[in-house]
Parts: sequence; structure tokens; C-alpha cells
Amino acid sequence: MKKTLLILAMAFTCAMSKAQTTEVTYEYKVFTTVESVIPGGLGRSRLIATDKSSQIVEKDLENFFSMVGINFKNIQNNDQVITSKINEYAKEGFELNQVAPGVYSGSDNKAGIYVTRFVFRKPITK
Repeated sequence: MKKTLLILAMAFTCAMSKAQTTEVTYEYKVFTTVESVIPGGLGRSRLIATDKSSQIVEKDLENFFSMVGINFKNIQNNDQVITSKINEYAKEGFELNQVAPGVYSGSDNKAGIYVTRFVFRKPITK
């Protein structure tokens, strides 16, 4: 009886181990935002993505600064464009997996950009 229970326990453990090591493969999508912090609104800001046919798709974003200083309405507009893109990917079944921010500041510290990369993934069914 003990021998039978031991064999059953080992078989169960082996089966559970195989079930837990099933490899999951993912499909990834990425989009990047480049937001200018150049005074006077002279910079260029964009959301850059790649469509299904590997063509670059750009959407204009507003610069953080206008002629009178930081423009919170522009930041709000950018947030709406970025949120719309996140929702678009979510509707396609992708989940936000990673956000990688970066900052570049010019040598005089009067100009720069914020670069943010959004990485999404969804499991591939086999």
C-alpha cells in the first residue's frame, strides 16, 4: 500500500511539473512617444508606431511649452492621444508589459526631449 501511494505521488508530482513548465510564446507591439521640452514651442513631438504592414505611423503630439511657458492643456492633449493608443492595443488583446522612459537634455539644459517606449504583449495560441 505504501509503495502504491509513493508511486502515485511521484506520478502526480511529475505530471504537475510538466503542466507548470508549459512555455508561453508572446507577440509584441511597441510604440514610442517623443515629447519636446524646447522653450517657445519650437520642438517637435510625436507618437511613433508601426502598423501591421510594418509601415511607420506617426501622430502629432503637442510640445510641453508654448510661447508663454509650460502648457498644461498640451500635456492633457498628449495624454489623450497616448491613452487612445493604449486602448487600441488593448482592444487587439495586447497587455501593457513594460514602460521605458528616457530623457535627453541639451548641453545648455535649456532644451530636451522625453522619450517613452511602451511595450505590449499578448500570448500566441498554438
